[in-house]
Amino acid sequence: MAIADEITSSGTRFHSPFAEFFRRDPVLAGGAMFMALLIIPTFSAMLIETRELSGRNVWAKPLKFELALAVYLATLAWFAAWLPEKFRTGRWFRIYIWIIVACCVVEMVWIGGAAAAGTASHFNNTNTFMAAVYPVMGVLAVTLTSASVVFAIHIHPNKTSGLAPAFKLSVVLGLILTFVLTVLVAGYIASQPGHAIGVVESERDGFPIFGWLRSGGDLRVAHFFSTHALHFLPVVGFMASSMRSQTKSMYAVWLAALLYLVFVAYTFVQAIMAQPFAGFIA
Repeated sequence: MAIADEITSSGTRFHSPFAEFFRRDPVLAGGAMFMALLIIPTFSAMLIETRELSGRNVWAKPLKFELALAVYLATLAWFAAWLPEKFRTGRWFRIYIWIIVACCVVEMVWIGGAAAAGTASHFNNTNTFMAAVYPVMGVLAVTLTSASVVFAIHIHPNKTSGLAPAFKLSVVLGLILTFVLTVLVAGYIASQPGHAIGVVESERDGFPIFGWLRSGGDLRVAHFFSTHALHFLPVVGFMASSMRSQTKSMYAVWLAALLYLVFVAYTFVQAIMAQPFAGFIA
């Protein structure tokens, strides 16, 4: 298949996916591992801690962000092997990657620090310091998200990636949609007094794991799916690349990208209309 062919054609042999992540990009892989390791003390604190914010444990948000950033950095580390070697090993890119990881670390210091203080990191207008830092964190968030479009721009013209055309297209489109949709949705959320719209109850009874509200609209739903386009579309592209017709496989990827865009738009409009995600089971 596409990924297997890419690995085989490069002559690479590895004993574990873990080792392969570090081979592809040690900085991004190291950043992902650091975020993953943070989950251990955060989860431990969550088990001990009794304080709550908006009906949820104060450490719930740091835990979700650590997991999300670990997955994001790990994904970039894997995709890094498909960048042109000259660009990937260049000085500018190496500095840029360190900046991306640093932005993730600073974001977690901010979110984790707020949790330790028992206050909100986002939409906190009652705390002068947190209100002043919030816009700065927004700039860092856009910066770390920019890596997805930078990767897309350089993976697309790379003729030595060894990827099947449909799979390569799915990776590029997934990365571009992740950047565009995330910036648009997150930008809108930042302009609002909060992620909830309409009459809402405590987040204690929200959707399992995600915590999405079951009453009223929740903009976090659209934000979640926006950030995961770089995972969903490559899965479709991987399956589509097995089609005998290359033309049909490419069409399948474009169709999946369009449907995904429509779906994210639907969840966004649904939240704005103060309707809970999948309201029929809420």
